[in-house]
Amino acid sequence: MRWGGDGGGNIEDRRGMGAVGVGGLGAGGVILALVGYFFFGIDPSTTTSVLQGAAPTQQQDGVRGAPSDQAGRFVDVVSGNVDDVWTALFRQEGERYERPAAIVLYDQATGTGCGTGQAAMGPFYCPTDRKVYLDLSFWQELEQKFGAGGEAARAYVIAHEIGHHVQTLTGASAKARRLGAKGAESGSVRLELQADCYAGVWVAHAAQVSNGQVALDPRDIEDGLRAAAAVGDDTLQRKAQGQVVPDAFTHGSSEQRMRWFRKGAETGDPNSCDTFGTDRL
Repeated sequence: MRWGGDGGGNIEDRRGMGAVGVGGLGAGGVILALVGYFFFGIDPSTTTSVLQGAAPTQQQDGVRGAPSDQAGRFVDVVSGNVDDVWTALFRQEGERYERPAAIVLYDQATGTGCGTGQAAMGPFYCPTDRKVYLDLSFWQELEQKFGAGGEAARAYVIAHEIGHHVQTLTGASAKARRLGAKGAESGSVRLELQADCYAGVWVAHAAQVSNGQVALDPRDIEDGLRAAAAVGDDTLQRKAQGQVVPDAFTHGSSEQRMRWFRKGAETGDPNSCDTFGTDRL
């Protein structure tokens, strides 16, 4: 994967600030949050807020702008490129794209508009404050625990989370909430698979914006596919409990996540990502 140049400057860097306004959950609370997120479709921040007695969390302000370190610059450049892609795609439809309020980098735990964010939950998007939250230690977990290393796999994660922001703008998130339910056909699964497809759409257009400072080749796409497969519900469930329970799916199977990511990458068309209008997920 090739990347360089200036980023989007939309980073809010809270690294090294500590968990301001965040109460302790303990190991049990973190486990419950993980179970709620991966298996039951519960927003992790909702879980942790309940565990803390639903007390509001204080949202600290980080340093805004472009980080100077390599890891921070990567997130800045990739997220800026993703925003540039969606700006161009929205413009083609006569619409105006509004980028996320920030891409927040933090350590371990932080206050969010959705409650307390914990690194153990993995990257997530909060629709309340319209920010993406990312603890960069997840990159190590992605490689060591899930076997999906490389910058392209990391870029897939960033594009997927910004895809959730796109869904907030288009109303897909609200549609998913109305559908409700749990399991393989739920609104949650349809939302996640669409975000995977949107990540693929970004791949198709990445080199066409931001003065061509980001580009991916077929090998990078394979890295993205491996990342999508690594976080499929069936794969996660099999590792955690030794069996697959489709009724508890929240994100889709590994096969589904790879297929929708590939569809976005091959078509480059957000309209091809209509997971809400198809019977075959």
